[in-house]
Amino acid sequence: MPAQVPTVAAVEVVGVNKSFPNVRALDNVSLRVEQGEFFALLGPNGAGKTTLISILAGLTKADSGTAAIMGFDTINEYRGARRNLGVVPQELVFDPFFTVRETLALQARYYGIAKPDAWIDEILHHLDLTSKANANMRALSGGMKRRVLVGQALVHKPPVIVLDEPTAGVDVELRQNLWSFIKRLNSEGHTIILTTHYLEEAEALCNRVAMLKAGRVVALDTTANLLRGMSGITVQISADDVPSTWRNRGAIQATGAQGFTLAGYAELESLLAAYREANIVVKEMKLGEADLEQAFLRLTSKEAA
Repeated sequence: MPAQVPTVAAVEVVGVNKSFPNVRALDNVSLRVEQGEFFALLGPNGAGKTTLISILAGLTKADSGTAAIMGFDTINEYRGARRNLGVVPQELVFDPFFTVRETLALQARYYGIAKPDAWIDEILHHLDLTSKANANMRALSGGMKRRVLVGQALVHKPPVIVLDEPTAGVDVELRQNLWSFIKRLNSEGHTIILTTHYLEEAEALCNRVAMLKAGRVVALDTTANLLRGMSGITVQISADDVPSTWRNRGAIQATGAQGFTLAGYAELESLLAAYREANIVVKEMKLGEADLEQAFLRLTSKEAA
């Protein structure tokens, strides 16, 4: 039986470090994304996600370490690396002098695609941009411009697609249409790397997750394993304060509620007893199962500790 040839990774990052003045953006980051994966790159603002994406795209040079796209080094073999990668950036960067169709056609020609019209039509259809095909870019809303950025990243059919907060500021209908299109591309073999603040999207779409905190990888596992490690219950409590004995164990939610992840109902009784002993009135309480957001909060708080 012939020996199997190892599959080239879609993305491979080994020992990457990057510093800016007074900031260590990436600290010995290593990860490997296999071909065909739907992979999430998560972390709070300032965790290093965008810096890592910039290194993969060849826009930023690492201080040390290596990064490769489909086996092509992003520095020494940058042509191959860039041809195999499509990036949807966070920022709305566009040329105001072209229409939507012209923008996509120009991007296709950068990659030597002579007749991209049929694929551009398909992209316009799936991103609900057909009616805007001949509109000037500067006349579009922010959500429409973001759709065009997605189209630009896909126009040369790269095997690896990086989506950096692709649904930020877009409506629910577009979000659903976009994910339907991206899931189809993934089913056809494209590797998808997603950064998002909508953790429910990562939980629903991604097979594996890397969590970054202060430039370091604090977790790298399958989504299922991360959630399995979070067995227990979650509780959100609305109150004016947190008991001193529990103050460093929870996280404050955007709603002002205090969130805790507990091993079980016995620990819930201990928490409520602490509120009673501190004479803090519980105004509202919600129970739930552990999810990716709770895993993220627990892992990043452990790293901070």
